[in-house]
Amino acid sequence: MILYHGSYIPIEKPNLSMSRSRTDFGKGFYLTPLKAQAVSWSQRFLRERGAAVVSSYAFLQRPDERLPPDVKVLEFDTHNLAWLDFITACRLGKPIDEKWDLVIGGVANDKVFDTLQLYFDKLIGAEEAIGRLRYNKPNYQYCIKRQSIIDEYLRFIGSEEIK
Repeated sequence: MILYHGSYIPIEKPNLSMSRSRTDFGKGFYLTPLKAQAVSWSQRFLRERGAAVVSSYAFLQRPDERLPPDVKVLEFDTHNLAWLDFITACRLGKPIDEKWDLVIGGVANDKVFDTLQLYFDKLIGAEEAIGRLRYNKPNYQYCIKRQSIIDEYLRFIGSEEIK
């Protein structure tokens, strides 16, 4: 599968020590199967740093390639209470994300962030937040949280500058 990462520079060798905490799924290297999503991520850097780049990667590219059985994967296939709780904890810097090697699920993008902010501020409850999010189709992201997965299973293909 091809995955994309938006930044202000090409990232040929992702390094988890450079990643930020208090993000959707906590500290990790974030990718998306949606190139438009990566372009959107990179455009934030265009405004802040004057450059935007989308890097492309092959992940588990060969038909026989699989992650080892000891890799702990958490996947959210929809915006639900478990997703909401996980994102809330990660954004608040709580250690809920430490036992996972790879987290896959919806992006808390601008379309859903207003609802999340109301929930974070305790202005609406979890059920109302999930009810509001039910109608938003998630833009998926992959958060790789173990460096050995990056080193062994993620292959840099190339990058392109976004104008």
